[in-house]
Amino acid sequence: MRWRRPEFWEFLLTTQDAVREPFVGSTRLRLAGLALHAYTASGTVLALLIVIAAIDGDAVRALWLGLAALWIDGTDGMIARRLRVKETIPWFDGAMLDNIVDYLTYAFAPIVLLWTGGYLPNGFIGAALAALPLLASSYQFCRTDAKTDDHFFLGFPSYWNVVAFYVVILGLGPTATGVILLTCSILVFVPVKYVYPSRTRMFRTMNLVTTLIWLAAYAVLLTQMPNPSPIVVGISLAYLVYYAGLSLYLTFWAPRRKAA
Repeated sequence: MRWRRPEFWEFLLTTQDAVREPFVGSTRLRLAGLALHAYTASGTVLALLIVIAAIDGDAVRALWLGLAALWIDGTDGMIARRLRVKETIPWFDGAMLDNIVDYLTYAFAPIVLLWTGGYLPNGFIGAALAALPLLASSYQFCRTDAKTDDHFFLGFPSYWNVVAFYVVILGLGPTATGVILLTCSILVFVPVKYVYPSRTRMFRTMNLVTTLIWLAAYAVLLTQMPNPSPIVVGISLAYLVYYAGLSLYLTFWAPRRKAA
């Protein structure tokens, strides 16, 4: 019988190996993937420029650069999935690159901005408050479950760039800034699931639309500095309320309603 012949089993094994062979794609697709990684890596340069702007005392320029970093971080993941970079360039760890860039642009550079801009208390207390977000984020970025399987961030997702933005825009003093940094550092360790705007499936369209509105408000507020419009500030803050409320709802109440 055919199945007893050696050549049949050789053909079957070869076919199975072909099925298991990872997708490699075209040369053009691989080059596009490499260009995308360079696009992500450009965030490290933006982090440097943010630090330079902070040292120069130009907080608005630093925040414009932070907006560019936000845009890159918000778009590179979607492009990466479309280009299937994990399969076309399997030897390069894009997730690690993303974490490096995010730590620099979301944590390190914004804290430098707050420190050099005089938004933190003087002396040891200010230094300790500046260190807290860096230490908390170091822990979070090394957690394997920092991004959950159902596409949420576990714990406050190190949005120190957003914190720095509002400190500058609202002109918050050292005490208020210190309280915010301390509170958010603690929230890094509290297992609340925060919405991942571009990936969380629930209310995804609404999340993307409101995030784009928030980014637009971010840009408008920077053009209005040093006298931002209260209306635009309100629109911007409304997004934070929406984001926090939805995250709490999806963490605590939605699972109960589903179970019921």
